[in-house]
Amino acid sequence: MKKSLSLLTALVAVVLSANAVEFAYDAGAEIVSTYIWRGLYNGGLSFQPDVEIGYDGNHTSFRAGVWANIGASDWGFRKGLPKYIDSEGSEINPNTYFVPELDVVLSFRTYGLTIGAYHYYYCDGSNFFSWQSVDQLDVNGNTSTTEIWAGYDFGYLTKAGLYFNWYTTIAGQDLNYDDEGNPTRAYSSYFEIGYDHTFENAGVTIGAVVGMSPWRNPTYGNSKFACTNISLKVNKEWEFEHVTLDLFAQGSLNPDGVNKENAFIKASGDEKIGCQKLNGTIGLGFWF
Repeated sequence: MKKSLSLLTALVAVVLSANAVEFAYDAGAEIVSTYIWRGLYNGGLSFQPDVEIGYDGNHTSFRAGVWANIGASDWGFRKGLPKYIDSEGSEINPNTYFVPELDVVLSFRTYGLTIGAYHYYYCDGSNFFSWQSVDQLDVNGNTSTTEIWAGYDFGYLTKAGLYFNWYTTIAGQDLNYDDEGNPTRAYSSYFEIGYDHTFENAGVTIGAVVGMSPWRNPTYGNSKFACTNISLKVNKEWEFEHVTLDLFAQGSLNPDGVNKENAFIKASGDEKIGCQKLNGTIGLGFWF
């Protein structure tokens, strides 16, 4: 038995050595003038911290991380509304609220292929996980969703910065309704084709993305198939001894059902979320 364990330990050591597996982490944050998510307006001025830890090898890596969005519109202050007791006996003050977004991220990459999962949660007092049946979700409600995704970076095989990603929601508040009003799982999905090109001497990267929704769903619209995101992003990066800074600008258009009324909505705050079709942002990121 001891001999077998010794051989197994040696084999594991050889594999780890061959792949040069090392502990790795990324930590930093971005400040953006507009929170744009897959071409959709998702909030105004925001602070977005991001932390990931894991292991990196020559061809393989595993990462687990947490990403958050803390937006100016997440803070609300009102006056004159009375406090009340909810059904669970808790005192609710409707004059103030704070509802940031918190995402948990897992990913595994090998030879250019990446598979992973996202869990999206809004800190609004609802359950962190909403892995319930569609009937329970329809009655109880919840704001969290869980999504799986897969992508391939063609840059692993060639020098071209071409990549493809597919995302599908598998749990949470993601419901369609049939003709009789019964809730069904929507499996909201989005896939994108992107291309990045970096001008090494200038430290500038230009990226373009075309994203589409393959079927009707509550997240990206009611069209059976639609292009929902055409984006262009320019990024300038500076590397220092202990920190990397990047300045970026992005413009996005959701061409699905766009018209002069919804291209730019004059109303502010939540009324724009998922509705405004033409969006842009500038941002500053810092990474350690």
